[in-house]
Amino acid sequence: MARPVWSGALSLGLVTVPVELYPAVADHTIHFHQFERGTSDRIRNRRVNERTGEEVTQDEIVKGYDLGGGDHVLVEPDELDEIAPERSRRIDIEQFVELDEIDPWFFDKTYWLKPAKEDFAKAYGLLLQAMDRSEKAGIAKFVLRGKEYLAAVRAGEDVMVLNTLHFVADLRKPKDVMGTLPRLPKPRPKELDMALALVDEMTAPWKPEDYRDEYSRRVEELIKAKEAGKEITHEEEPEPSADVVDLFEALSRSVKNRKSGGKEPQKKAGKKLAELSKSDLDKLAREQGVKGRSKMTRAELEKALKAS
Repeated sequence: MARPVWSGALSLGLVTVPVELYPAVADHTIHFHQFERGTSDRIRNRRVNERTGEEVTQDEIVKGYDLGGGDHVLVEPDELDEIAPERSRRIDIEQFVELDEIDPWFFDKTYWLKPAKEDFAKAYGLLLQAMDRSEKAGIAKFVLRGKEYLAAVRAGEDVMVLNTLHFVADLRKPKDVMGTLPRLPKPRPKELDMALALVDEMTAPWKPEDYRDEYSRRVEELIKAKEAGKEITHEEEPEPSADVVDLFEALSRSVKNRKSGGKEPQKKAGKKLAELSKSDLDKLAREQGVKGRSKMTRAELEKALKAS
């Protein structure tokens, strides 16, 4: 069972409930050690005094704020703890908001909130039910691992959920990041209608279990293959996308492709391969995923398309 990353009290008005905070998300990133190439020697990071070159233990380290010009203000860890003693152990709900008013841009990490003792289950359950029925989130601030967080406390399934939120000052505006915003020409009505049709055709119920971390799976397969001494094979790079000349045509074909189960018809009704131009044959071969088509003659292209 996981250990709480924080313990303290959830406070709403005069109601205070001791709670524990548990991470709701597990990190499945595959982690590697570092080695010097050609050896079995591990590479390790050490905290070293840059003047003497000697290693320094954690309890001998203090924090320093850079003032510029080589000057720093040194701060002891205890001094940071002393300036927020209450807030570091309390989640004070300051107000409630409609949950859908919080833009997803603000959401950061997700945690579960659990009553610290069964003696407080009644008060905890009352607050949980009130949040569930109102469909509102409580906005609070608290300190975790030396950093103050803005948070939204809401009802989950039989347990409270705490989402840490970004402060407005943390969020970057598109123009500040990109310099200039893209110029967006107004779409033609028929293009917009076709784009909406494509969105409708691709709309389905949200099923998060349908999505997997394919890259991590491939990394695991790579590790197992190397461990077993097997030859490693790589999938071919996907064919580059064709340049979009007619946006409406591309959208139309996308909609038809979705309706036909993800595959476009091999040829237009009533039109034989022999009647197509070389460029149309090559285009059709690309759509059908024919490999090595760029080196094929017309006869070879027709043969490959018939076989597909």
